[in-house]
Amino acid sequence: KKMNEIIIKKFENPDETRIFEKGKFELVKLKDMIIGRAIYEPGWKWSLDVSPLSGTEFCEIEHYGIVLSGKATVAFPKGKTHLSCDLFFVSSDPHDSWVLGDEEYISLHFLGAEEYAK
Repeated sequence: KKMNEIIIKKFENPDETRIFEKGKFELVKLKDMIIGRAIYEPGWKWSLDVSPLSGTEFCEIEHYGIVLSGKATVAFPKGKTHLSCDLFFVSSDPHDSWVLGDEEYISLHFLGAEEYAK
């Protein structure tokens, strides 16, 4: 175990970027943790823009994160939850998501980032 170890990285230089229609997902690795930054344009929708890459109809990844700007909706078969400038948890139950309004949506993902849009 290293003492006094510090790792500093910037999303401007991510370890990996996954690009899809109307958005991208950037990944930065800090030791054993991978943090993802989602940047989605207005009109982005998971089931249209990411589903073809994942091979599943809806997202099946568990997420913990925080919204930095913009607004989005997460929709389960039973209902919707709006995400805007808040911490969030979304279960791995199949769900869709899309950007609300005409503002770019940006969020950070602390769990589930490694498998997202893969």
